[in-house]
Amino acid sequence: MGYPHKSHPKETVVLSQYFGDAEARTYDGWVKRGGYQALQKVLGMTPVEVTDVVKASGLRGRGGAGFPTGLKWSFMPKEKSKPHYLCCNADESEPGTFKDREIMRWTPHALIEGCAIAQLAIQAEVCFIYIRGEFTDPWAVMEKAVEEAYAKGTLGANAMGSGKRIDMHLHRGAGAYICGEETALMNSIEGKRGNPRIKPPFPAAQGLFALPTTINNVETLAAVPHIINRGADWYKALCLSNPKSVGTKLFSVCGHVQKPGNYEITLGYPLKDLIYDMCGGVLKGRTLKACIPGGSSVPFLNREESEGCLLDYEGCVAAGSMLGSAGCIVFDDSADMVYQTMRLAKFYAHESCAQCTQCREGTAWTVRILQKILDGDGTSKDLDLLLDLADQMTGKTICVLSDSCAAPVVSGIKKFRGEFEAYLKGARRAQVAVA
Repeated sequence: MGYPHKSHPKETVVLSQYFGDAEARTYDGWVKRGGYQALQKVLGMTPVEVTDVVKASGLRGRGGAGFPTGLKWSFMPKEKSKPHYLCCNADESEPGTFKDREIMRWTPHALIEGCAIAQLAIQAEVCFIYIRGEFTDPWAVMEKAVEEAYAKGTLGANAMGSGKRIDMHLHRGAGAYICGEETALMNSIEGKRGNPRIKPPFPAAQGLFALPTTINNVETLAAVPHIINRGADWYKALCLSNPKSVGTKLFSVCGHVQKPGNYEITLGYPLKDLIYDMCGGVLKGRTLKACIPGGSSVPFLNREESEGCLLDYEGCVAAGSMLGSAGCIVFDDSADMVYQTMRLAKFYAHESCAQCTQCREGTAWTVRILQKILDGDGTSKDLDLLLDLADQMTGKTICVLSDSCAAPVVSGIKKFRGEFEAYLKGARRAQVAVA
């Protein structure tokens, strides 16, 4: 999908309306497009009132977990006896996912406004926007936007003349996937090694610098001003299937499709229509083989499951996977699913913080066994061993990185076992990466 933004007729354009519009990057350009009206409105509301609007809207976390945003905000202490913090997770590192960077690149003030509203809702004077280290262009755009917001008096000690303080700081990550986990992100901001923390205590009780903290994803926060401006009922009405999954969602589509890109659709839209209609289908002369609907950490769907999947939180689970970060990776019939499984496992083995034995050893051994199969030295016992390893890695660690490695391995073996068995019988294939 090229820029300037040309939406597909079936897209529901909300967050992506100004993608490709260079003037929307500037403070004045954003105000001209209705920016900061929501913040002005919220400055006259109580924290509970703001939280209740977001809670009523049904907005759920867009980073992968899908936890109700308003409910998450409500966990913060109501009595302000010590400082509160907001952390914006802009460490988008999930393979197959590239939507948060576009929000920062094209509509930085949408994120700033969303962060400011969230700060008021949770009574946090300070927000840290944690940006993935490799995001050079989004960093530059965000840095300039924050400077503009301070210069215009929207941020600072007297935000928009309200007498309320709203401060925002950018923090650059160093390329560690694990820092996308919220407690590892907080450790990184504190200058510590980015290892996940044991919970409880949860961030709302003891988070950044041991003070009450809320962590939200870029896309989640960018949706908040629209909800404030248009109302909770408007957002709840954006629903095509399950009333628990409402609003629009940015889907990053890549792999074997003719028109990869970011597509904004109402939750509940069929995955089949996203692939064949919006993205033009798989490459010419090929047929759909598999799809990962929610980023590399969720299970594969085979062709039948993909074509029957509805893209919302419940629909993806019913199909056998998860919505996750909505990073759709499409595979056609040329894909070697044994090799693709190994590539995903190799990524997680490399990105493990090595804190938990099940993850440190499990991911490494998973890669070794898969490579052994690819080299033609595997046996049928190796498949059983991989499944046993996956079981030992799932639900037994501080964070879910090892679960993320196990998910594609288990689904790969169960849904494409014939390809694994072909390798066990001596078959060899050209191993081509999927973009």
